[in-house]
Amino acid sequence: MLHDERRLRVNVLVEVFGPDGRLKESASIHNTVTTGGKNGTADQILASPTLAKPTHMAIGTGTPGSNALGAELDRNALTSKVRADNVVTMVGDWAAGDGTGVLTEAGIFDAASGGNMWQSATFSMTKAAADTLKITWTLTVN
Repeated sequence: MLHDERRLRVNVLVEVFGPDGRLKESASIHNTVTTGGKNGTADQILASPTLAKPTHMAIGTGTPGSNALGAELDRNALTSKVRADNVVTMVGDWAAGDGTGVLTEAGIFDAASGGNMWQSATFSMTKAAADTLKITWTLTVN
């Protein structure tokens, strides 16, 4: 019997930059792939997918649940989403004055509000009003 085990591996790089553009703080963390993310990934193989693709990234100040952030602070459209072979990289950016505070969670969503959370991550970073934030989410299918 042939056994082929497929896995989704996703990792997250969170970076806070000061007003001078210099890196102030960063963290490389492992995320959680939610049931919505697993279902959404499988759905995309269909000739006519019924679930939307990831389009937005959100940040918050709580702890992620199974399909939403615990205390969502701000959600932005993905800055970019590209695939190279079996790796998809999604980037979200927050400008100065956007999504400030002590951030503890992030998620990938398939809608501008509500929708399904595909992945989530927890961390602790402070983004001051003059800082910018960049989150790079790398999904590897192996």
